[in-house]
Amino acid sequence: MKVYLQYPWKFPDSPYYKSLIENPPDDVEFENTSNQKGVITNKKFFWISNFLKRNIRRFANTFRLTTPNAHLTHPGNYDLIHCAHCLSKNSDKPWIADIESPWQLYIGKKTISAKKKVEEILSHKNCEKILPWTQATLDELVGDFPKLADKMEVLYPAIPEKKFNKRKKKEINLIFSGRYFFHKGGLHALEAIDELTKKYKHVYGIINSEVPTEIIKKYSNNKKLKFYPLMPQEKLFDLYSQSDIMIYPGYSDSFGFAYLEAMSFGIPVVTVDGYARKEIIEDGKTGFIIQRKSNLNPNQSDEEISRQISEKTSLLIKNGKFMNAMSKNCLKEIKSGKFSIKVRNEKLKKIYMGAIK
Repeated sequence: MKVYLQYPWKFPDSPYYKSLIENPPDDVEFENTSNQKGVITNKKFFWISNFLKRNIRRFANTFRLTTPNAHLTHPGNYDLIHCAHCLSKNSDKPWIADIESPWQLYIGKKTISAKKKVEEILSHKNCEKILPWTQATLDELVGDFPKLADKMEVLYPAIPEKKFNKRKKKEINLIFSGRYFFHKGGLHALEAIDELTKKYKHVYGIINSEVPTEIIKKYSNNKKLKFYPLMPQEKLFDLYSQSDIMIYPGYSDSFGFAYLEAMSFGIPVVTVDGYARKEIIEDGKTGFIIQRKSNLNPNQSDEEISRQISEKTSLLIKNGKFMNAMSKNCLKEIKSGKFSIKVRNEKLKKIYMGAIK
């Protein structure tokens, strides 16, 4: 079976598709993969790309454009179109769409007119399946398009198991990693990590993000903190293999691959509640989820949030058996749970087969 991957841009910037292409379902061959990057490999290109995306959406919002995020797919010898974060305008091939969050259906604001246009596209007979990444997204989509509920099915993303050797060591490394320092909760994570490295002699901190210079300077006296700029996935995985606990509030995430990547290295995650968070992290089993404040501001220090993060992380620091048990739970979720390649591919193969029939 040949499946054409349709992207809203020339290439996707999500590890979802890198995993999909490198680990396809049995007897499935993906087309349009030559430009697939899946993760950031060039920092300058990443910022230019995101600058363009932000400003195109800003322009659309300003002038209240009602444009669905839909594209025509190049003609070719394939059986099915798999739309990645977008919709298809094709009428000669069946297609499915995976959706991380409903805002991806639109270029600009979700106006009444835009919703009608999107619903018309999704109602087309060639649209065989709508695959929200989480139940939270599915519920939102059903609320917008109740007549299309039968076409919808949750398909969780998956990533492969990682081959790595955990170093036997006395020290514990805490890690925060996120593309956008403030939006991903980097400030509050750093506050907690700074406190914990001062409280425990054997605890160290790793920060992988584009951290403002003034913040790095503020924490420069703490020699137990290491700051790394945004880096390619391969180098990031080297940091994960050295880490024990991830502190990642993830405020702006509708999904957040950082959770899965950490879990694939057996790293429990301390996070803050939001959108689909409880579908990804099981509180007390694969990490801890802290209640989110209604007036939370990611750009400002927050003693309460940082204190709660520190308290939950301390439970793992002080109890090695508890941390090891969580680590095993994380690995199990990636190996055979809902985020495993096996489970994802079994479901996706059935969906593909149903679509082309």
